[in-house]
Amino acid sequence: MQDMTGIIWHNNALSEIFEQTGSSAEAGISDAEAAERQKQFGPNAITGKKSVSPFVVFLQQFNQPLIYILLVSGLITALLREFIDSSVIFGVVLVNAIIGFIQEGKARKAIESLAKSMTSEATVVRNGKKQRIRAQDLVPGDLVLLQSGDKVPADLRLASVRELQVDESALTGESVPVTKQTDVVPVETVLADRTNMAYSSTLVTYGTGAGIVIATGNSTEIGRINQMIATAAVLETPLTRQIAK
Repeated sequence: MQDMTGIIWHNNALSEIFEQTGSSAEAGISDAEAAERQKQFGPNAITGKKSVSPFVVFLQQFNQPLIYILLVSGLITALLREFIDSSVIFGVVLVNAIIGFIQEGKARKAIESLAKSMTSEATVVRNGKKQRIRAQDLVPGDLVLLQSGDKVPADLRLASVRELQVDESALTGESVPVTKQTDVVPVETVLADRTNMAYSSTLVTYGTGAGIVIATGNSTEIGRINQMIATAAVLETPLTRQIAK
């Protein structure tokens, strides 16, 4: 199976989707093909940030040139017996470290919660037979069956629906469940309005449906959010620019 990046799934007809993924509406893909694709695309899991002990994270807050200057300044003022000035400087350094530590902790928890949001099992059709498998074993091309109460296990291009409604608040913030359909939607349609798609970690609230897996793990929309959080740059404000200068 070829690399699927760059394909506009919501704008492709179902016949093209099945051709591109090598799947079918009746049989899905074979177990042998699924095993090969597992090697190519990897497990359907979000990559977590490498674990670092809280103590190391706290120490990292002091690893900044400005903090070095403040620490040296605090030490010099202490040697000059300017204890009030020294305590203020050390206090500022400590407060800065605590705030940075708390912010990093929140970002780490957000990434962990995204990883846990991947459902544990999924119902698929392989070799023409319905079976229950681990969600992390899903691969692009798998035919996934959905019913009320299911958490969508991967990004899907819907192939059939029956009064299907999906709560996408975890991804788009929209509190009202979205009614799904299978027709092609325009290329420029924003993610929240792609009614022929179902995205990982969203919840089926009503009806049934089936969809072809078009993205797994870090390639899903929720996976991209995870990567954005993990690689977010430190916010630069006018104050921090002036301090740096």
